[in-house]
Amino acid sequence: MQGKVELSGVNTSRLPVLKNEETNALLKKAKEGDEEAREKLISGNLRLVLSVIQKFIGRGENADDLFQVGCIGLIKAIDNFDLTQNVRFSTYGVPMIIGEIRRYMRDNSALRVSRSMRDTAYRILQAKERFLADNQREPTAEELSAMLGVKREEIVFAMDSVAEPISLFEPVYSEGGDSVCVMDQIGDSRNCDERWLERLALGEAVDRLGEREKRIIALRFYEGKTQMEVSSEIGISQAQVSRLEKSAIERIRKCL
Repeated sequence: MQGKVELSGVNTSRLPVLKNEETNALLKKAKEGDEEAREKLISGNLRLVLSVIQKFIGRGENADDLFQVGCIGLIKAIDNFDLTQNVRFSTYGVPMIIGEIRRYMRDNSALRVSRSMRDTAYRILQAKERFLADNQREPTAEELSAMLGVKREEIVFAMDSVAEPISLFEPVYSEGGDSVCVMDQIGDSRNCDERWLERLALGEAVDRLGEREKRIIALRFYEGKTQMEVSSEIGISQAQVSRLEKSAIERIRKCL
């Protein structure tokens, strides 16, 4: 949390903590319609929300938003908790809070991907946390694949689906007032000066060919037809097409 004290206007350093007996007593009163008991339950379990959202910090989401969504999960847990079950409230509440946060992150992602892929991504994140805790290092894609029984390609695609998009104007380095953005580090190999010169030279080389050779080159390399299809369209044998094509390519190479 990087030392942040306030979340959504709540001073997290002064949150009250309820004992299990106090929680059960308040839950009983809340079930009977006591709104004050319900409010005490909510404020007394905000530390539970705080502990849960720690796992989601650093994934590009605003901490205040996560805290508010976690509180919604807490309220749902309070309203749906069954006192007849021999379960601690925290045991029931934590999955409810996590589920609410995951739904929020899935539904509010900047990129829309399938639910199954996002669920796979969250399984991967959980597996990574367990592996890191046990081995003190990040697992490889192959290790994650073996742990989860998921193909390596699906591991990569799923992790990309939850990665936070980066603006092309995001500064990656700054010194003396001059910043280097992501866009400055991306090369465009299709529209550089060398490619333009190559296209001009290629165009001049093709212009020097005969009409039939131009036609063969266009059909073969621009329309993607086979030599047999070209021979049928032009009215010559496949062997002639092959010979003329080879001759034309050799002339183009010499010109370039």
